[in-house]
Formats: sequence, structure tokens, C-alpha cells
Amino acid sequence: MTCDFSIAIFLGSAFHLLFAGKMIDKSTGDIASDQYHHYKEDVKLMHETGLEAYRFSLSWNRLILDGHGAVNPKGLNYYNNLINELVDYGIEPHVTLSHLDIPQYLQDEYDGYLSPKFIEDFTAYADTCFKVFGDRVKHWITFNEPNIQTITGNDLGNSPPNRCSYPFGVNCSTGNSTTEPYIGAHMILLSHASAVKLYRENYQEIQKGQIGITILASWFEPVSDSPDDIAAKQRMLDFHLGWFLDPLVYGDYPATMRNIVGSRLPFFTENDSKRLKSSYDFIGLNHYSSLPVEDQPITFNKYGSDYIRDISIKGLFSKSLHQMKFTMTVDSRSLQRLLEYVNLKYKNPVVVIHENGLRGHGDNCNAQALNDTERVEYLQSYIESLLLSIRNGSDVRGYFVWSFMDCFELIDGYISHYGLYAVDFNDAKRKRYPRMSAKWFSSFLAKEKNIAKISSH
Repeated sequence: MTCDFSIAIFLGSAFHLLFAGKMIDKSTGDIASDQYHHYKEDVKLMHETGLEAYRFSLSWNRLILDGHGAVNPKGLNYYNNLINELVDYGIEPHVTLSHLDIPQYLQDEYDGYLSPKFIEDFTAYADTCFKVFGDRVKHWITFNEPNIQTITGNDLGNSPPNRCSYPFGVNCSTGNSTTEPYIGAHMILLSHASAVKLYRENYQEIQKGQIGITILASWFEPVSDSPDDIAAKQRMLDFHLGWFLDPLVYGDYPATMRNIVGSRLPFFTENDSKRLKSSYDFIGLNHYSSLPVEDQPITFNKYGSDYIRDISIKGLFSKSLHQMKFTMTVDSRSLQRLLEYVNLKYKNPVVVIHENGLRGHGDNCNAQALNDTERVEYLQSYIESLLLSIRNGSDVRGYFVWSFMDCFELIDGYISHYGLYAVDFNDAKRKRYPRMSAKWFSSFLAKEKNIAKISSH
């Protein structure tokens, strides 16, 4: 489970200034659930709930203030304290190096992940993390959801670094929506491969850990049986999953993307491809639902084409910040279909489900929000789907609910809530309250542990 947004982490400390007032509820992430001051009680709560692992992100900006300088002792101290507390309670820390988080200094200096300089700085940052935390952290994730990060950040422009170009994005002062999503993803992939190479050469044998990457992994269903809509589904899978998984497994982008994007899609050198192939011990998948897809033929546009037009799916994204969302269909069979697809398409990699959860709306602490029967039913059905996938041969090694407690959500702020535990954001002490889903999940974990004990005898 994960949710460490206790201080504004997107693009470092500049996020709340950059995005202040642009959330649906005009909120900022300055304090959020304030795990920074509540980590001891939170870890105790995790233990009481029965968690065996907790996934959280490090803030690069909190550890290294200018992105590539000296380590900030206050940031180092906080993360050491959190990790030690988890280990003391027998909870495995699963640590993400970059969860949509880049120091503002590097963004100002060379446009962040659009520059090859980012590869060197990210690798140096990863080196610091492996060095200071790797004796206790055995599960590393380089990036979280980079396959959505560069779309919202560099095409639509409705999340940091807020870069886009007319007519594709909204309210951006700079950027190029036609090329930057692909350039950014390319540099992130190379940064991932560089960090993995470093870890395997310098740390893995001694620290006995594992390293991978996590992508958003929705499933897609065509709205009709027409050949065009069926082709649109595969095109969507190639642009959504294949964009990152094909380079990691096969060393290059999907042929579909090469054919459609053309020269706007960067090329890998032979050495790049070698580094990328098998640069993971596991693949993390964040899955919430399935999405309907309908083919939409591309028409002439004097401004060219961006990622959204390249895919040619009708109504996939809204261009308004306050309406930007997927049209989601909750169907637990989507997880089984996703895992079976990944199994067949990508040589049955080791998979960890790093996020799976149901969004709640409105007041997060009223009786209805605490009595979250829908979330209980959702989790139960998706876990059943997961177990069916494992029985059918998918190599799934872990499952995390999003999220352990309510937090500051990108775009929605505090209007949306996913937590097993509610957080009263109107209370200065940020009091936590268990939802029905927390009690159900705790009971579920206890039963599974008892079954495991019986099976081992």
C-alpha cells in the first residue's frame, strides 16, 4: 500500500506554487495526510491492519535539494526513521524513486526529463538511495506511471511540468505536444535502464534486492465488434502498455507506434536496446478498471499530431483540467484479461500489482464514506480475479491496495478518496478513521495468514 504525499512532491517544493488553485477543490498538497509527522502511528496502524509490505515514494527534492548536490540531512533522517519503523514492525518497504517527482531546479536548468542530462542526474540520485537505504530496502521501483506522466505533463499540460502546445494542451506558456511526450518517455526509459545497470553492478549481489518499474495498466474493450474498433483496442494497448513494456522486453517500441508516430518517436541505439532488454526483476502494474475504445480516423490538422491524435481513439481524454478523467468501467475481469495479455505478450514476467482501488467522492469522513461497501465489493472481486490469473499461470508476486489512507490526489485534490482509512483534512491533527474496507481487508489478510500456516504443516 502506498500514499506518501505529506509534503508537495510534484516537481519538488514548487508544486504547490505551480498548481495552487488549479485543483478541482482549489487545494494544495502542502500538508495532505501529514505522514511526515504521523509516520509512527501510521506504521503501527499498518501493523494492526496486518500489512506485510508498504509502498511509498521518496521525494528526490526532499533528499537532494537542487537535484544533484549534497544530501539534505533532514530528508535523509525522515526516510531513515520511516524505513526503520517499518522494518521494526516486520513490514517490507517497497520504495519508488520517482513518483511524478522531479526537482524544480532540474526543470529550470535543462527541462528535466526532456534532456539527456536527466539520465546522469537520476542515476546519481538512485545511487545515493541504494547506498543509504539499500541495507533495509529490498524492493525498488525506478518510476511510477511514466506512461501517463508525459501525456498529462507534456501533451495535455494539465499536470507538472505543465508543458504543451496549441491546440492540444491547455494554458501552457511553453512546450511541444507533438514531440515532448515521446522524448520524455524515451529519456525516462534510458534513465530507468541506467539505474538498473548501476544497481545490478554495484549493489544487488550484496543487498539481495530487486528492482523494476511501475506503469499504469488499464484494460480496454472495443465498443463494437467492427474491425476498426478491434484494431483500435490493439492500437491502444500498444500505445499504453507497449510504449514501455516493448522496450523492456524486446528492446524497441511497438511497430504500431513506429508506423504512426514516425520521426517524432526517438530511436534507441544498439547499446540502448541491450541495456533496456530485461532491465527489470519485476514489472509493477497499477490497475483500476477497463476503458471502452472506439476508432476515430485521423483527419488533417495543420498543427500536426500529438499522442492523443496518434492513437485515434474517440473521446479518450478531456482537455479540461477540471474534467480530465477516463470513462472508466469497473469490471474485475479486466484485471484477469490484462494479466493474461501481459503473460502471453511479454513472456510471463514477474508482476506486482502496485495499485488497485476504488475512488470515492465528496466528504470523506461522513457515515456513508466510512461505510464503503462498494469498495469492499470492488476489492473482493478484483482479488478473486487476481487469484484466477495466478491459477492460469500469471506470475504475480504481490498486491497493493491504493491506498492505505486518504491523500492528496493529482487533479482532484481532496474531492476524491481511495483510502482504507479516512483522514480528516479539516482537523489540524489529521485524525485517521477506519473505513469498513480497512476492517474487511484486515480480516481478509488474517484469514490468508491462517490458511498459509495450516498449509505449511
